[in-house]
Amino acid sequence: MDLFLLKKVFSTAIMPLNIVLILLIISAFFFKKRPSISFKCLMSALALLIVSSIPVVADRLMLPLENNYQAFTQSSKPVDYIIVLGSWHSMNDALPVTSQLNASALQRMIETLRIYKLHPEARIITSGHHSVDTVSHAQKMKQALILLGVHKQKIITENFPKDTEEEAQLISPRVRGTNVVLVTSAVHMPRAMKYFQTQGVDPIPAPTAFGVKNINSPKGWQYYIPNSKNLQKTTTAWYEMLGRAVQWLKELL
Repeated sequence: MDLFLLKKVFSTAIMPLNIVLILLIISAFFFKKRPSISFKCLMSALALLIVSSIPVVADRLMLPLENNYQAFTQSSKPVDYIIVLGSWHSMNDALPVTSQLNASALQRMIETLRIYKLHPEARIITSGHHSVDTVSHAQKMKQALILLGVHKQKIITENFPKDTEEEAQLISPRVRGTNVVLVTSAVHMPRAMKYFQTQGVDPIPAPTAFGVKNINSPKGWQYYIPNSKNLQKTTTAWYEMLGRAVQWLKELL
């Protein structure tokens, strides 16, 4: 098993829902032999599931990660490159290419188009491999952008990066010393900016796909009731916090 796959397996295993499943398995295993341990694991799993699914908890975890950079308005000087970091897509030729992109990729692509309309002088760099599809994620994003009116010669693809660190390593030599805009999800932006800055590039952040739209807006009783959508938000925030911890540890070593 290579290091990248090992990292993905480990990070997936310690996500909130998978921790709940592990606790339930332990609870079932000790149900007859050690009832007290079984009960504690069961209650821990239930508590984690409920807390992770409450909107107020999910928002409070997301907000410090998303609140580091403001939305992009317009650069005071010409933009040379718009870098849109990779996400994911599902391979299905029966669907239009825009429908093959997952929600995160679609939001990043829309933000890229918005910025491109403000700065048509820029070239767009799409990024990302795909472990299943024969077409890389970078190529799929390029196809979607072309479908929506961007000329193919304005788009550069980086087809091989498997994660954000590799994206920064492979893209930075091309854009170093130029005026660059970086597009990625708001929750992911702090980690992405750090990787590019480490490579000698200081891009203009263009965060998108905000999970917390307005923390100060009026909230109804539903805001304190668990739901699956907020479990996903908690998972995303937890994943980013782990990613930033790993990034910090690498800097120390």
